[in-house]
Amino acid sequence: MFLLSAFMRLTTVHTTLRQISCTPLSRLQITPVLCAEPLKKKKKIDPQILKQREDRRKKKLEKQIRRLEKNARQLKPIEELEVPFTLLDEKEKRARKLTPLSEEEIEKRAALTKQWAKYKHEEKMADFQAIDRLLQAQNKALEELRKESEALYQEAIQIDMTLLPVTVKGPVATPPIKGYVSPDGDYIIETKNWD
Repeated sequence: MFLLSAFMRLTTVHTTLRQISCTPLSRLQITPVLCAEPLKKKKKIDPQILKQREDRRKKKLEKQIRRLEKNARQLKPIEELEVPFTLLDEKEKRARKLTPLSEEEIEKRAALTKQWAKYKHEEKMADFQAIDRLLQAQNKALEELRKESEALYQEAIQIDMTLLPVTVKGPVATPPIKGYVSPDGDYIIETKNWD
């Protein structure tokens, strides 16, 4: 009895939702095609294996960091300073064939080099001695002037601004340009995060 009343209720529900059709089978219904499959169950992975994977990933990153640090010390090549391969290939053609120097010429050049070094050394020492003599004479004159008058001494040690008559007039800072919008300095951050 209970089943009969349940079926009666179902038939009443379907009769209210019945669609008009020209086919003799009015109870035939079609559902849309479902193109899906059930989800795969996630496999449980051993925590030890996960830890090993993380350790491998860390070691790989550390190795890359060490490689970058090693290469950071190397200077970047400047293209203007690189010798073209064509010149390297023609090196033998471009090399000058110099005749070897005789013993007399080598000795003569060595003697000239020694003489030049001695001359430059004597010139440098003479300049130092002249500067020392001038400084001693100046200090002696200032001491004598101080004994005569303290006011004259103070006046003598003041800097004389008329020795180099340079006067510069003009704005302290460049005046702003009207309507000029300064660039903000666009840049792209390419820093990698290793979190």
